[in-house]
Amino acid sequence: MEISDNLLCLFSAELREKGDSYVIEVPRREIETGSLSAGDTYRVALIAGQAETDEPSESSTADRGDGPQPPVEPGEIRYVEIEDLGKQGDGIARVERGYVIIVPGADVGERVKIEVTEVKSNFAVGEVIEEDL
Repeated sequence: MEISDNLLCLFSAELREKGDSYVIEVPRREIETGSLSAGDTYRVALIAGQAETDEPSESSTADRGDGPQPPVEPGEIRYVEIEDLGKQGDGIARVERGYVIIVPGADVGERVKIEVTEVKSNFAVGEVIEEDL
């Protein structure tokens, strides 16, 4: 799948029925971090979720327990915006459900393409593969 250079944000959301229409909620952080502005019009692309497109392999489900699963997997490529710096000076990006990806060498405000190198239950580590997006 090709991802447009015009991509402003990427998040997972549930499609919900509301009266005579359906709604996809945009996370507040997408407005607060400046990626989107309330009242503006955007083009929206919908991509089937992981559970709907692939059968999970035994290795991807082993040792994860019954709780919420991390929204990323090792080797996954993501486009993220660095929102903060950690105590060690590493970049911090947040994705679905506020899940944290630590990106060493990245600075606040940068939009970078990363490869997820390590995944834990409450955070992941990503390596920058392309800067200044």
